[in-house]
Amino acid sequence: MNFMIDAFDNEILRALSKNGALTNAELSALVHLSASQCSRRRMRLEKEGIIAGYHARLNHEALGLTLRAVVRVNLNSHSQQNETDFISLVSHHDEITEAFSVSGDADYVLIMQCRDLASFSDFIHHILLPKPMIGQVKSEIALRQIKQPY
Repeated sequence: MNFMIDAFDNEILRALSKNGALTNAELSALVHLSASQCSRRRMRLEKEGIIAGYHARLNHEALGLTLRAVVRVNLNSHSQQNETDFISLVSHHDEITEAFSVSGDADYVLIMQCRDLASFSDFIHHILLPKPMIGQVKSEIALRQIKQPY
């Protein structure tokens, strides 16, 4: 990073992380800078890669995806081919909304969003477990969300 982030930049980042669709005029009212100053700062934060992009946060329940699960996966061996195959598998299934390579008891942690318990079970038993690179799968069903990202 070639520049220091000051308090105004932090306020801009906080506001945009909550609502990336803010106009510069709306942003300026929130952070107490002019719209032109907000625009310049926003463009600089984007250029420097501090702001990596903007997206829409979907309401999964409104889309009929009422079950969220945390799935811990261990591969049967740690070969490069197994890792490549697993990453390919993860990237081809929209039910997996997030995936992490982790330390600890699991090799990977997946966050899944499914229609219901039956569709989650189908995914685990008919897509994930039959793959030869999978050694073990453990899952937890989320009962309710207590905190969510902006």
